[in-house]
Amino acid sequence: MRIVVDGMGGDKGSKEVLKGIVLALKEKEDIEVIVVGQEEKLSKIIKEMGYSNERLKIVNADEVIEMTDEPMIAVREKKKSSINVGLDLVKNKQGDAFISSGNTGALISASQLKLRRIKGILRPAIATVFPSKKGHIVFMDVGANADTKPEYINQFAIMGSEFAKEILNITSPKVSLLNIGSEEGKGNEITRQAYELLKENKNISFTGNIESREMMSGDTDVIVSDGFTGNMVLKTSEGVANYIFSMLKEEIQKSFLSKIGVLFLKKPLRKMKNKLDSSEYGGALFLGLNGISIKAHGNSDYIGIKNAIMVADNFAKNNFVEKLKNTINNNK
Repeated sequence: MRIVVDGMGGDKGSKEVLKGIVLALKEKEDIEVIVVGQEEKLSKIIKEMGYSNERLKIVNADEVIEMTDEPMIAVREKKKSSINVGLDLVKNKQGDAFISSGNTGALISASQLKLRRIKGILRPAIATVFPSKKGHIVFMDVGANADTKPEYINQFAIMGSEFAKEILNITSPKVSLLNIGSEEGKGNEITRQAYELLKENKNISFTGNIESREMMSGDTDVIVSDGFTGNMVLKTSEGVANYIFSMLKEEIQKSFLSKIGVLFLKKPLRKMKNKLDSSEYGGALFLGLNGISIKAHGNSDYIGIKNAIMVADNFAKNNFVEKLKNTINNNK
């Protein structure tokens, strides 16, 4: 598989991206990585790292879409940006998947313009993996569609189910609708209408509404929502997890006995931190396009980039896009 990576995106800079790429190439000998960005800068970093491998190639892209840029304007005006050039490689079958930790809005806009929607898809959506008591859940939409119609949410459920089947190996995924109450009839007009559509959808196993506090219970496999709510839930959960660990660290430092006690809890605490760390899940997939586009967290370190490459490789090897096309065609 040829994985294309945006070498200019993210908060931590190109060196962190390249460290992640190198780690991925060391762990998986059957992949190639094409890093896209300002060639002189990327070549210098690779040289400083002392790394040389024919499976790592650079494709030059002179321009950079900054986090502060207006997404659609930047995509149209910065045609030689790393995001545009990288997605062109996937569009032209010179790469099997694209990863960026850069400007989310620009990635969404450019992905739709270049890769186009699968025929029959009403709106693409961003899906991510969440930890749960029993393993993992698929959660979508987490930001592609701030304004959503009930029929979009209904289709998100079909795409999310396919994701869970193919990637999480869940034979018959249970689907839930994120809402303010578990009872039928709860929520606003959009969620109430979406509930009725999901209830009648014969292509999924719909279990009803679920509240945000029950998301990680393990009682469901796929949770669907509008993109505005989904993005808020995602970022809130990340913030709460970070707060808990920073508060725990602060309290441990206050007491000598706490420092001794934490030695016995070091392993389970590390496991818990890893499970809640968004970088462990490698990013979010933009579902519904004729190609694989993955948004890594803007704050991704080299581990997050490495994991995003592993996720991209998994989707590409599973021929996920073609399977999703077949699913959508069969559900017309």
